[in-house]
Amino acid sequence: MLGMALAAIDGTIVSTAVPQIVGDLGGLTVFSWLFSGYLLAVTVTLPLYGKLSDTFGRKPVLIAGIILFLVGSVLCAAAWNMAALIAFRIVQGLGGGALQGTVQTIAADLYPLKERPRIQAKLSTVWATSAVAGPVVGGLLAGYADWRWIFLINLPVGAVALWLVVRHLHEPSRPRPATRPRVDWAGALAVFATGSLLLTALVQGGVAWPWLSAPSLGLLGASAMLAALTVVIERRAAEPIIPGWVWRRRTIASVNLALGAMGLLMVAPTVFLPTYAQSVLGLGPIAAGFVLSVMTLSWPVSAALSDRVYNRIGFRRTAMIGMSAALLILLAFPLLPYPGEPWHPALLMLLLGAALGLFQLPLIVGVQSTVGWAERGTTTASVLFCRQVGQSIGAALFGAVANGVLAARLLDAPVDGLPGDLDAVTRALEDPGAFSAAATDHVRRAVDAAVDYVYIGAAGAAALALLALITLAPRRFPIITEPTEPTEAAGTAGAPGRQDAAS
Repeated sequence: MLGMALAAIDGTIVSTAVPQIVGDLGGLTVFSWLFSGYLLAVTVTLPLYGKLSDTFGRKPVLIAGIILFLVGSVLCAAAWNMAALIAFRIVQGLGGGALQGTVQTIAADLYPLKERPRIQAKLSTVWATSAVAGPVVGGLLAGYADWRWIFLINLPVGAVALWLVVRHLHEPSRPRPATRPRVDWAGALAVFATGSLLLTALVQGGVAWPWLSAPSLGLLGASAMLAALTVVIERRAAEPIIPGWVWRRRTIASVNLALGAMGLLMVAPTVFLPTYAQSVLGLGPIAAGFVLSVMTLSWPVSAALSDRVYNRIGFRRTAMIGMSAALLILLAFPLLPYPGEPWHPALLMLLLGAALGLFQLPLIVGVQSTVGWAERGTTTASVLFCRQVGQSIGAALFGAVANGVLAARLLDAPVDGLPGDLDAVTRALEDPGAFSAAATDHVRRAVDAAVDYVYIGAAGAAALALLALITLAPRRFPIITEPTEPTEAAGTAGAPGRQDAAS
């Protein structure tokens, strides 16, 4: 949990110190890469770390990830300009990729199936606590100390996590392979390059350059060619980083697609809800953050209680109930009155957190239970990788939707010269004297309409997740009960081996 806390608190604590960082180092035009570079490194390394943990064990990968993250933190604190800070954030991300996937895999290794909801719920509380504590701690350090402390504070937390892992994490002994394990470095490089180009195109498209410009089209075309090359390399590799069985097995493929769609829809509350709360409801940054944070309160509770549902009706049906509820909640957002009260979206986010807790945890627990130890790291990494890619695609797609709707609504504005970009409009609304009263109301309504369309798009992503479960996921997940685990669940019992749990 301490190791995961390093990665969980990173984004929220850094975002609060951006004004101080830019004021000290400059680089206003590229500061978004503080987050994009980190996200890029985390996402593209997930498959590699998953395969390495299946090959060499979880403990060495987790230790290496913590050390790399701490080295990146020290380098970030010593950064002398924005370019150096971005490069060192990428180093941090290389460690963060090991933390996110490996911790989830270790939880599945250490706890039998019926106990996993409890430990997964505790892991969820790490993210919930980080969502609330990160902005507070980051604001205090940036305001009363120095922004470099937001990176140095990782050192004591990481040191304790490293000590606990080294001393107390004991993996069960496994039979040594007959041949020396081989790492598919060519496949790892191909996956890294493909993901880097694709995510760069998605993150920067429509921001640094237009979508139909030469840089966007060039990056997307190059990523498509590299993806084809990656498939060829992985088919020939003896131990591929992304093996074909990840997509040939219906259970894993359906969960990958469903959680990819969940990553897509998560962009609506996490990226656009704070903008809505500040620009439409007129809340300050802290109050806007609270409207979003209530989702992190109900999510762990719902996840902790989900086993009472899926032990009765199965993983697939439980996840379908959770996503069906999320679909209705997302569709309810555009029906909120204008301008409305802050408790209206807060209530919806509270319900959305409960619905997504009921959706995500059963799928992760279920898919981890369909594979043995030697495949669990790769499986977990593939699920998390798809979710991260979904978030990147969602940020690009819904950003284009929001800006398109906003520009269309501002065409008939009562004043001329209004910015057509959502971020620029949001910043302009922070200045009370920027517009007349009529123009301000028109702009706020335009932002309200833009965010409404984003939530409608998120509802479409929820429908895609349901479609993946309905058409691809088997009604019963083929559960494997390993010798170290008691047989689960949904009323099944028997000797170790592959079991069919109602799901």
